[in-house]
Amino acid sequence: MDLLLPLLLVALLVPMFLGMRRQKREAAKVTEMQDSLKVGDRVTTTSGLYGTVVDLDDTTVDLEIAEDVVTTWLRLAIRDVRTEDAEDTAEENSTGAVEITEPQQADETTRLTKD
Repeated sequence: MDLLLPLLLVALLVPMFLGMRRQKREAAKVTEMQDSLKVGDRVTTTSGLYGTVVDLDDTTVDLEIAEDVVTTWLRLAIRDVRTEDAEDTAEENSTGAVEITEPQQADETTRLTKD
């Protein structure tokens, strides 16, 4: 019975300690990614906005969110750097060229119009 309390404490504290270490590692990765941003990177903000980095400062990032529309964000608001667009599907053909295909609609008769 004398060993039950110390074993119980160890059983509760070890998962907490391991969870804190994992959380610290993830925070270090995010900080490293935010520090390594460069002009031309396509990024996603924590609020879900897609943009392209056009200017950098120590604490801020200027993102182009549409043609000739530039907004200023904190570096801490950058969640990740995108490597591919979710809205475009790129397929490589036999010559090595990349074709951009648009999503096809399943049924044209169910399409709603303003008419």
